[in-house]
Amino acid sequence: MSTQPLSGQPLSGQPLSGKLALVTGASRGIGAATAEALAAAGAHVILTARTTGGLEEVEDRIHEGGGNATIAPLDLIDGESIGRLAHAISGRWQALDILVLNAATLGSLASVPAIDAKEFARLLTLNVAAPQALIAAFDGMLRASGDARVVAITSSVGAAPRAYWGAYGASKAALETLVGAYGEEVKNISAIRTHIVDPGATRTAMRARAFPGEDPATLKEPAAVGQAILDLVIADTPDGYRTRID
Repeated sequence: MSTQPLSGQPLSGQPLSGKLALVTGASRGIGAATAEALAAAGAHVILTARTTGGLEEVEDRIHEGGGNATIAPLDLIDGESIGRLAHAISGRWQALDILVLNAATLGSLASVPAIDAKEFARLLTLNVAAPQALIAAFDGMLRASGDARVVAITSSVGAAPRAYWGAYGASKAALETLVGAYGEEVKNISAIRTHIVDPGATRTAMRARAFPGEDPATLKEPAAVGQAILDLVIADTPDGYRTRID
């Protein structure tokens, strides 16, 4: 597999030609849009999510656009599934160039004393423990890349606490710290760069659930976020860069 830097000269007019990307939560919304943007730029994208039908629809759109993708249906809450995925991917490819940590659950919006313990545990597993497990499982493949990117999708409530958003906000604050720490650990011994992306208000199912009275027509489409993430991974952006997409 090519190890040409992402910020180097494009191959065949596509800046990510020869690159391998893995996007979690890729069956809809921001994950799907990001996967399609990366594929359009030439990357082979591995699509993961629980919903096989949604993944197949995204894969079809990528193929129809002339791109390449592979679906890998799995439940990230099942920790063993991440290990199996890494084993399968490493058996076919040498390096992983882009890892987009997008999959997350909102949980119930509740006051801190009213947070349901079981739901909170599940939320932390998907939003924090699964990204850590993915980084651990793919660390070797990321280090094998000539210019790898780890992109974590966050939220404004991870940096600025908001009433009734304690559970979700805590998970995003933890994710930012986790990914930022990884970036600090590898920046001087590898070509890995980590980035935190706050997509802002976007027309997604999660947003509709959180703000049921909001007019979706006033929100930007997920494609705008996908394009911004593509621009970020292609650019020669400093490690640890945090960006909000308005």
